[in-house]
Amino acid sequence: MAMAVVSMPKASAQIPILPFLQSPSSVSSDADNRTVSGWIYVDGYQVFQIAATRSNLSERSRNIQQSLNQIRQSYLSSSERDIEIETRTQNGLPVIYVNGQYLMTVTTEDARLRRQEPAVSAMEITEQLKTALQRSSQERTTEILINQAQVAGGTALLIVVLSAGVYYFQRRSQENSKHPILPIADNAQQLTTQLNQQQDRDIKEVKKVLFQLTQASVWGSGIVFILGLFPYTRVFQVGILSAAQIPLRLGIVVLGIYVAIRFTYALIDRFTSTLISSGVLLNSEASKRMQLRVSTFSGVTKSITTGLLLVFGILLSLLSLGIDIVPLLAGAGLIGVALSLASQSLIKDAINGFLVIVEDQYALGDVIAVGDVGGLVETLNLRITQVRDAEGRLITIPNSEIKVVANLSSRWSRADLTIPVAYQNNIDDALQLLKQVGLEMNKDTYWKRLILAPPEVLGIDNFGDRGLMIRVWIKTLPLKQWDVGREFRRRLKVTFDHAGFTIPVPQQGIWLSEGQLLHSEVNGKSDSH
Repeated sequence: MAMAVVSMPKASAQIPILPFLQSPSSVSSDADNRTVSGWIYVDGYQVFQIAATRSNLSERSRNIQQSLNQIRQSYLSSSERDIEIETRTQNGLPVIYVNGQYLMTVTTEDARLRRQEPAVSAMEITEQLKTALQRSSQERTTEILINQAQVAGGTALLIVVLSAGVYYFQRRSQENSKHPILPIADNAQQLTTQLNQQQDRDIKEVKKVLFQLTQASVWGSGIVFILGLFPYTRVFQVGILSAAQIPLRLGIVVLGIYVAIRFTYALIDRFTSTLISSGVLLNSEASKRMQLRVSTFSGVTKSITTGLLLVFGILLSLLSLGIDIVPLLAGAGLIGVALSLASQSLIKDAINGFLVIVEDQYALGDVIAVGDVGGLVETLNLRITQVRDAEGRLITIPNSEIKVVANLSSRWSRADLTIPVAYQNNIDDALQLLKQVGLEMNKDTYWKRLILAPPEVLGIDNFGDRGLMIRVWIKTLPLKQWDVGREFRRRLKVTFDHAGFTIPVPQQGIWLSEGQLLHSEVNGKSDSH
């Protein structure tokens, strides 16, 4: 039967798995000459520890394990089952023989590991060997094997019951995971619903992963436990536990960071939706602006939190692997300085993006114009701003390139209309019709909630080639100026048609002097001949 050997520190002498953040034991700073320890096993049980330099531990452990394996086989195949352990002294060190077969020499490193004299360590090892061999013989009796088989059957049944219970609770959790919608103002309903849905998705994702890991843990731990019940399969248990140490550590770190990120997302969405539902943000125009743009702050907060948790997870992963992160943190400062010099544009992007968000220059859902481009803001973070223009193109703008920005939907918008009226129409009647259309539209149930103030007819703004240009302003909700402007033009066209007013077209007058007219007539007669 194969024997497993793993390097383990003294502090973990009673358990087969290393402590979560335990670093390898050492007495020297030199990597190859560092003294480390390892366990010797019998039927998967830890019997005693040995110590040697890192370069010699593997060979010494293998030799002792092979010798002990031969001794165990000889002992189990013998009908008498007698154990005779003898300690001799050679070169001032105790040497252990079991049933006349050489096992090992107790070195000064072994004694230093136990903080004992070599002779005392040899006596302790002999007692541990005797106990381990007797236990190995007892575990192979028919009565013990039957009892262990019953325990294995009960464990298997318990695994099935626990797995079914986890599956039942998972189904119940999915059925009861609907988030109630609180009674709030109409203009916040859509945003709060979106935040609640996102919160539910985050919580459902965390629950799904936790339930899956619980199922895997139930089955995995149960199978490993069953393997450890029998001496013939316990070696597989030790092998699994030894091989799973590093993946288990990293898995715990990854799971913890993932759950922390998802719960942080849910808490941010929960806080935002609760703040809106409470009506705190409904007291002033500025608060309404904040209410409609909280998704911007929520998204940026989530990205920052994710970055910080990922950095923390990387450091924790290094610690779990026994890597000293103090030199890494010291070098990280120098690396940060080098990166800051090499990526100044990214730093400018982050600073400008932070100022854009804090000063509320624009947010998600705003329509902005930056230089020659503009559109609806779809993405906003510390590095870039992405806008969708009227043709559907997604335009990406680094935040450091944004010097002057025009926000067309901050807090309120305005429909700026220029209405042409023909010169032959009565201008006073035209102005009265414009005011009448604005007042009727402002009284309409649907359009009244989009218009913040009665339309203003400013008067004649210009004498144009199409006629008199009359300026009209209509203050609207953000992003509603285009809808209101289209409806105003439609109503005005119907009103002008009823009143007999015509919408002028571009006109051009040509004036000819008498000489030019006579010349054209002469040319016309000559052409006729």
